[in-house]
Order: sequence, then C-alpha cells, then structure tokens
Amino acid sequence: MPLKIVKFLLLLVCPLTMFAQQVSIIPQPVELKLNEGNFSIDNNTSVQFNASQAALKPAVDFFLNAVNDISGITLQQNKPTAKKVEFVLAAQTAFKPEAYSLTVTPSLIQIKASSYAGIFYGIQSVLQTLPQVRTNAALQVPCMQIMDEPRFKWRGMHLDVSRHFFSADVVKQYINLMSMYKMNTFHWHLVDDQGWRIEIKKYPRLTSTGAWRVDQNDKVWGSRPQAQPGEAATYGGYYTQEQVKEIIAYAKTRNVTVVPEIEMPGHVASAIAAYPHLSCTQQPQLSLTGGNYNNMSSNYCAGNEEVFSFLQDVLTEVIALFPSTYIHIGGDEVDKGPWKKCERCQARMKKEGLKNEEELQSYFIKRMEKFIVSKKRKMIGWDEILEGGLAPEATVMSWRGEAGGIEAAKMNHDVVMTPGSPCYFDHYQAGPEGEPLAIGGFNTVKKVYDYEPIPKELNAEQHKYVLGAQGNVWTEYISTAEHLEYMVLPRMLALAETVWSPAAAKDWNSFSKRLQFHFKAFDAKGLHYSPGNFTVDIKPAAKNGKLEVALLSEVPTASILYTTDGTVPTISSRLYTKPIPVESTQTLRAVTMQNGKIMNLQPVDQRFVMHQAVGANVQYVHQPSRSYMADGVNSLTDGVRGKSAVNKFWHGFSKNNLVATVDLGAEKNISSITLGCLQHYRDWIFLPTAVRFEISVDGKIFTEAATVQNNISVNETALTIKDFTAKFAAANARYVRVTAFTLEACPKGHPGEGKPAWTFADELIVE
Repeated sequence: MPLKIVKFLLLLVCPLTMFAQQVSIIPQPVELKLNEGNFSIDNNTSVQFNASQAALKPAVDFFLNAVNDISGITLQQNKPTAKKVEFVLAAQTAFKPEAYSLTVTPSLIQIKASSYAGIFYGIQSVLQTLPQVRTNAALQVPCMQIMDEPRFKWRGMHLDVSRHFFSADVVKQYINLMSMYKMNTFHWHLVDDQGWRIEIKKYPRLTSTGAWRVDQNDKVWGSRPQAQPGEAATYGGYYTQEQVKEIIAYAKTRNVTVVPEIEMPGHVASAIAAYPHLSCTQQPQLSLTGGNYNNMSSNYCAGNEEVFSFLQDVLTEVIALFPSTYIHIGGDEVDKGPWKKCERCQARMKKEGLKNEEELQSYFIKRMEKFIVSKKRKMIGWDEILEGGLAPEATVMSWRGEAGGIEAAKMNHDVVMTPGSPCYFDHYQAGPEGEPLAIGGFNTVKKVYDYEPIPKELNAEQHKYVLGAQGNVWTEYISTAEHLEYMVLPRMLALAETVWSPAAAKDWNSFSKRLQFHFKAFDAKGLHYSPGNFTVDIKPAAKNGKLEVALLSEVPTASILYTTDGTVPTISSRLYTKPIPVESTQTLRAVTMQNGKIMNLQPVDQRFVMHQAVGANVQYVHQPSRSYMADGVNSLTDGVRGKSAVNKFWHGFSKNNLVATVDLGAEKNISSITLGCLQHYRDWIFLPTAVRFEISVDGKIFTEAATVQNNISVNETALTIKDFTAKFAAANARYVRVTAFTLEACPKGHPGEGKPAWTFADELIVE
C-alpha cells in the first residue's frame, strides 16, 4: 500500500513545517493524515477500555506508566471525562495481525485493533509524539489519523550473550528498545563456545563450569591465550530459570517473542568443558577464553547416542520455559574434521547409509527437529542446516549472504533474511577512524535502510516464504551495555522501518530528518548511539589512464570539505561540488560539515598513485571473492592504495593464487612493478609466500621480470602492508602478469590452523 501523508491546513493555521516537526514516527506508518490541533494529556484525561478484556490490561498499564514517567501525571481509568484515551479491541476480522488504527482529535485518542499487538503498537506511535524526557509542560499529541500494519511477520534483533554476558536488566533494556520501534522477535543466543548462559537443572555443570572462563578482556578476541590449569575462571554468568521467565514476561508485555538459541552440533566448547564425554575425543578441556581453538573440541559427537539424550533433556527444559513457536538450534560453522577421525561417527555414517559428513550433519539436525516437532514447536537454524539435506519442516536463517535463504524459499521453506551485509550490527557503521574496535565489515545506517529482504531471484509465489529480516549483534568485541547501545542505535531503527513500512514508501531523506528527533530522545535518556555515518565515502573511477574521485556523504544535510596536499581540512577548506581529477600522486583528505561544525573525529584520507597501469583492464585466472571485490574487477589498477580497513580497496583471494594479467593498452617502457599486499593475522589474511612478475609484448609469450620472496613471518600479528617490488632493466611491454602465491593454510598455532588462508592485494603499480 503506498504511503499517504495528507495534511489538512486551514486559514490562519501554522505553516506546514510546524506540523511536520510534530510527527517523527519510526517506522513510518502506512497511512498518516495530519490535522489541525492537538489532544492535551492532563490530569482530567481518562483511559477507557473494556475491563472484561483482561488481555488489554498490560497495554493499559504500560501506557499509564509511560505517561507518568514523562510528566508525573496519573491518568484516570474508565471515568466519564471530556477527554479520553480509548483502547478498542475489535473483532478478529476487523484488522490484520499487528495492524491498528489511531485517531487523534482535540477530545479523543482512539487506538483500535483486533490484537494486543496492534493496541501496543498504536500506543508506541502515540508515545513517539511526546517529549522523551520528564517535563512539566503539557503533553500535546497532534491531531491525526493513522492506518498501519507491518510488511513482515518476523522483525527481529539478535543478541549474543555467550561471548560476553549481559545482565537481565540489560537484556530487558534491549527488548524495550526493540519494542519502541515495533520489532517483535528477540533471538537470544544463549549458547556458544565461550559460555553457556541458561540454567539447566538436570545438568548443573553447564553453568557451574560452562558459564565461566579465565578473564582475558584486556586482549583482542583472536589473540587471547588459552586458559591454563590453576587459573581462576572468574568471567561470565548465566540466567537462572526464574530470570528467564521474568524476561519472557517482560517481553510479552511489549509484544516481543523470545526465541532461544541452543547451539548444536558445533559451537559447544562450553558444554564440552562441562561434560567432556559429549565430544569425539572425550578429553577434558578448560573453557575457551576467546578465538583460539587449538586442540579444543567444539562439536558434539554425532555417533554418541548419549549426546542425543543429553540434548533432548536440555531442550525439554528450554521448551518448558519458552512459549515461542520457534526453537533455534544454530547448526552453523561445524568443523567436520573431528567427525572424520571419530570411530563412532564413522560407524553412525555406515549404519545410516550416509555418504559424507555433510549428510551426518543433516542426520543430526533432522533427528533433533523430529524431537522439537514432537513438542509442538518449529525448528529454525542458520543456513548451514541446508548442507546434506534440509530437515522436512525447518526454517532457515540466511546469514552467509542470501543464497541459503533463496535456496530454502525455492524449496518452499520459510526463511529469515539476516545476511552479514548489511544485517550484522557488530560491523563498523562509520570510520573506522575514530570508531570503537569492531570485528570488521562496514554496515552503515543507510546500507541497512536500503536493504530489501525479498531477493529478486524469488518469484512472486515464493515471496510468502520470506518471513522477514533480523539484525544480529555478535559480541566478541562488545563487552559493555554502553558499547552494545552504540552498535545498535540507530541501525535498529533503519531495519525497523525496512521490515515494517511498504518498500515503495521508503525515503532516506525523510527517515534522516525523523531520526534527528530520536537522537534527541537518546540524549535525554542517556543512551549511547552513533550520530550517523559522517565518514566521507571516497569513490575513485579510473578509465583510459585518467583518475577522478567522487566524494559522497550519507547525511543529506552535510557538506563535504577536502584538501589534496595531505593537510587536515578545516571549515575554510575547499567545498566539494563535483568529481576531483587526480593527475599526480597525492593524498586526499575529507570531512563532513553540518551547521558550520566539522562532524568527524578524524578526516578520511586516501592515497592515490599515478602510474602507467592506471585505468587498465585486468583479467583474472581466479576471480576475487565476491565478498572482497573492492571497487570492482579493475581495482588493481584504480590508483587507490589499501589501508587498515580490510573490507575496502582490497581484493581477496582464498585457496587459489592471485593470477592477474593487465593490458596497458599500448607498448610502454617499464622498469618497475609493485604489488601491494596485506597481512592481518586475526582475520586469516597472510602475505603471499612470493610474488612473480612477468611481462609480454603480445599477451601470449611472457618473460619473467622477477620473483620477490616474502620476508615477513606468517606469525606476525600486527597489521602489515607490504609492497612486493621488482626492479629490472627497462623493457617495452604491453602486458603485465602477476602471480601472488597464496599461503596454503593458516599456520600452526593460528585459530584457523590448517584452514584456507587469504591473500589480499590492492594495487599493481607499473612504472
């Protein structure tokens, strides 16, 4: 349904902009009509509702408390007064699930819906028009008419409490923030390698042992040493079953369903620390402190019958606590190596006629789904549960891009879209200069807002299988409530509008303006948030040996200032108005300015190099990873040098060597070739073992110019950028071929030991 915003203005009424400033509702309602006048909430206002409809009472109490918190006003209930706030629970057929109507006149606020959810969402729309901090001023609700309903059923937010434990109060605050913006599903990641966070009465060591680890919070996640015997495990915590019930009840009042995730068959080192016999090796181990998995078991043994009894016992207690339809079983990133070496797992495969370990994983998942279905629940898991065959009734959560979700929807299975780009809120949202350390990636508010959850690969009939989308917060780098708020706000608001409002009605400029009201609310409430991505986006374009640079900002009201001599821009620097030609090697720096103020803690800067291959076409034997395409197929010749952000200006190659041929367009006299490469140990990125440079006149017969060996250790953990440079006697050539020999596997002692390593390259400089 298209968005309809109709404003009725009479003579002598305030200007249109005054009305627009009064309503900054997020997510944008489907239909909104603003009228003249206001409803004033005061001590003579009564809340009217059918007292026999007990289901309404929690919503009534929520509204009464919210008004009292803001103003100190105690509203009357079901009293005959001149002004009333009326909640009407209509027949089931009157509204779609979660839909509501809101009518505001000078004497009446009426919220009408056929469900508790609709009434609650109408309340939230009213509350978003009120002051967001305690005030003695009159509470004015603008006169308006709203008809509203969500686009998707699943409007989710995830929180990983395993990597870092957050108190029950922080979890409640998280749920409260979700409910303010009509998000309705809280995915509670309760189990992972580094911590088991839910009390299971039949297996007390899951929390007495599995919930605690040696405190290594002063070290970066991937660089933490493993625990040693005798070290005290003091960091962690867990939720008692009573706390879980309390959180579920709190969420229910706010129309948020809590979906628990109990990981299996992988990511369970915490359970194995408590009960070693559940692993393939059955060897005792201490709780993981971070990302170092060397000689640690993190999978259940799929050949051990006791594992299934254990998990059924665990899920029986979990299902008794959680009323949610869905139970999340994880299923992601299972290291199948131990299964290949395990006699019991191999015996299971032989007995069940399974061809490989992927089918063994499918057997494991299908067996657990059968148990969950027997309990009248539905199973949901990460997209790896597709491997080896999807369980009959499973719902898929697609995180490795959208491919898994597309595959499942085409098989007529429900899916929730949560691709890493843009739905991982543990990724950077600005900078990264001046931003808190994050795991990587770059998902800005606008990138989240622009996301379309229904992939174009699905036909109209398959659209119904997309339940919605979800934002995920993994907490390897997030250890405080303040940091958690900062990573979620305001990206959650952008996702909320994406999954609620009609796709055709979304308007980034409108959202950005409404967001300013919510920033003020965050300030008033003491919430931590990112003011937005004021980082200038540098977009180079190289063609036919010429290089131009466009500068972009996500903030519609911001101006861009820049310098090309490497100095820090000030308010008197050049104003960006059109693409900037780059005709020599230089460093460009840029900032955004809003309301006469520089908004960046640090300017963005980019070094450009001019050389004989700028703008030249590149042909690859093996294409770069789709996740690390930089600026496209010609990124090796765009004149742009890569920096510390691994997701920007770097081409990534895994398993295969980088083999690229550059056509200079004509014969040129050259005597030097350089390939820039990156090592980032914690991200599994290593310098190539060597780089070979070759030249050719005809593109068929190549002559080796030089091979340059790597002289930096594979165990160097500091981020390192190295130029592999070949200097040789000047020669004519039209074609240059470079081969960077990828390290075969992550080295011994690395968290990814034995797994494929990455090669990252930025620029092939020909001089």
